[in-house]
Amino acid sequence: MRAAAIENFLEMMSAERGAAENTLASYARDLEAAAEFIATRGAGLPEAASDDIRAYLDEMNRLGFAASSQARRLSALRQFFRFLYSEGFRQDDPTGILDAPKKERSLPKIMSEDVVGRLLDRAKLEADDPAAPDRLRAVRLHALLETLYATGLRVSELVGLPVSVARSDHRFLLVRGKGAKERMVPLSGKAREAMGRYLALRDALPGSADNPWLFPAFSESGHLARQVFARELKALAARASIAAAAVSPHVLRHAFASHLLQNGADLRAVQQLLGHSDISTTQIYTHVLEERLHQLVSEHHPLAD
Repeated sequence: MRAAAIENFLEMMSAERGAAENTLASYARDLEAAAEFIATRGAGLPEAASDDIRAYLDEMNRLGFAASSQARRLSALRQFFRFLYSEGFRQDDPTGILDAPKKERSLPKIMSEDVVGRLLDRAKLEADDPAAPDRLRAVRLHALLETLYATGLRVSELVGLPVSVARSDHRFLLVRGKGAKERMVPLSGKAREAMGRYLALRDALPGSADNPWLFPAFSESGHLARQVFARELKALAARASIAAAAVSPHVLRHAFASHLLQNGADLRAVQQLLGHSDISTTQIYTHVLEERLHQLVSEHHPLAD
């Protein structure tokens, strides 16, 4: 059974900070893993001392956890103990004197405009085929890809869109992102066309009028699962002779951002479209451009070493 202190913390994160279900599940896993280790030292997680937390970090390091994973778990513990302190359950924060593991900031995986074009062309080819064995699935996948590349939505935002946002104004989508923050994202003409064709098929399905989701499915959430979309995308990549390992919904989000910047978009505008609360998160894409420019000069300048 989950400890009451963890349950209270998760309720606070949901009610006061609007944390998404995926975020809450991640916090729960991280805190329960820490509680399990600290129990071996004869303490409960709410009563843990700095030495207990430090020993937990050392154990993760010994087991080969990446620095990013260690830092994420420490971040969850910091927020948990700050909650206990603010609520008066503790008089101190045992994580206050601990340093986060240093992690290298890896550059995002990206796809060239040519590769994205090949992927979208293949999706459209299959959606246009009237003899396709599962035409609804093909048209849905085409709509998902055009929308993802046109907007840069997080995959959870995309599959969880309510059908009402696609009916209100096809030129824009109103998206509810992290922390329940809303933002407007424009749709390209190709995305609007693909979405309109998909809606026509969706609306013809029995019971579709009563389903609130744009991409309904027989799942626990009631809408298409992220994992299902990711599998369909990789299968499409393979059929387009693109390495499936290099393709994912998140890679397409990266492609959206990097291609905008390559073509002169303002960094602040890209930040707003992606729904980043801090521009430093968006700035990782400028490093991608710097790497490409350096490679371009190294390969093609006549005086390059």
